Amino acid sequence: MDLVEIAPQAKPPVCKIIDYGKFVYELQKREKIQKKKQQVTVLKEIRLHPNTDTHDFEFKARHAAKFIEDGNKVKVSVIFKGRELAYTEIGEELLRKFIDKLSDVAKVEQEPKFEGRAMHAILAPQKGKRKK
Repeated sequence: MDLVEIAPQAKPPVCKIIDYGKFVYELQKREKIQKKKQQVTVLKEIRLHPNTDTHDFEFKARHAAKFIEDGNKVKVSVIFKGRELAYTEIGEELLRKFIDKLSDVAKVEQEPKFEGRAMHAILAPQKGKRKK
């Protein structure tokens, strides 16, 4: 038997005389159960280009909707190459169209933002819409 400090922050500190090995085992068991109950969200990325065609756009939108229904966040990126940088408004329009397409299952967590040669927006699942 060992003297184990249970609550060191209490005034006065709480101690018990118990088997230390059993105490550590119980703590590990509790932590494992808490870890199991945690909800893990993954950030998936969908990449588009300003000249992405309608079929490809629809296909990627369906994939993004599936990711969101699974409880993951989706980062939608419009990548600009070479002279496409002159037409950033087309990319922004494409991104807005993508956001509107998924508005029934997702909410915008980060508005479209231009960084380097890409424009990004992050979509997250709406509360209560998650499918298990």
